[in-house]
Amino acid sequence: MNAAKYKRVVLKLSGEALAGGKGYGIDPLIVDAIAQEIKEIRKTAQTEIAIVVGGGNIWRGLAGSAKGMDRTTADHMGMLATVINSLALQDALESSGIDTRVQSAIEMRQVAEPYIRRRAIRHLEKGRVIIFAAGTGNPYFSTDTTAALRAAEIEADVILMAKKNTDGVYDSDPRLNPNAKKFKALEYIEVINRGLGVMDATATTLCMDNKIPIIVFSIDEPGNILKATLGHDIGTVVGGNFSGN
Repeated sequence: MNAAKYKRVVLKLSGEALAGGKGYGIDPLIVDAIAQEIKEIRKTAQTEIAIVVGGGNIWRGLAGSAKGMDRTTADHMGMLATVINSLALQDALESSGIDTRVQSAIEMRQVAEPYIRRRAIRHLEKGRVIIFAAGTGNPYFSTDTTAALRAAEIEADVILMAKKNTDGVYDSDPRLNPNAKKFKALEYIEVINRGLGVMDATATTLCMDNKIPIIVFSIDEPGNILKATLGHDIGTVVGGNFSGN
């Protein structure tokens, strides 16, 4: 068994990561592949895992708001999209033999537990994977902020930001600038001041205040979630004292 660098992690997945090449909806093959990686982490490293998944593959609140929809309504629709993704991920994990609980910030007892911090921690201690759904339960807050908030509440060691189509943080968009520089490590304040887009400013500030490091890496390469959990030198690290293998 490999020694994990982190005992408890929050894995942040974008909704687009579940869509695969289609860019929308849910690709069962992609979801199953993510579930298998998480199963390998539980088997190899026995790290406690909580997951926050976005809803951008189904609905984006900001996009709806930009087209004239009431922002609160649009954001609540986005929260429901994250519940759909969470249930799909739960099904894949349970099919892989991983005991899983979905906890929703919006009460819907027929499909998910309500979010209760102490219950979430107890589930993690029992080896269950927790999926935090419905964001913070409030409009105007992103799922990045949810990941930072839940990481602080459950005292996670790190946030693993699994990104699609990018392998770290760059000083400019590498798709537009072939000379874009990739950062190996950054301070929180540098991310905020330079607007580097790791996560929104509210989430980054929460991580900075609570000294929660963030590892940004590509989800497109199989095995990267396990590598990040074990502390391998991949992607970009924001905050914390990092020493990769």
